[in-house]
Amino acid sequence: MRHTDEPVVGSGGATRAEQAPGAAELLEQRVRILEDQVDTLGLAVRALIEGLERAPGNGTGDDGRAVRGARLAHGILLSRGL
Repeated sequence: MRHTDEPVVGSGGATRAEQAPGAAELLEQRVRILEDQVDTLGLAVRALIEGLERAPGNGTGDDGRAVRGARLAHGILLSRGL
């Protein structure tokens, strides 16, 4: 979805939802999209953290865990279009 720099509240004090029919639904849709993207980023970060918790130098000897975590995070982002 395209980002706009328009203010949420117009010069007359009315919100964009009050100014145009359907604007409230559009705003709700944009919020849902952003919430989904934040959830996806959370999954990707969790995958990276799990890979780095046992990364080389942490005494586990599993050299591929960080790489697998990074690949998993990358795959999550790609699968969700981010």
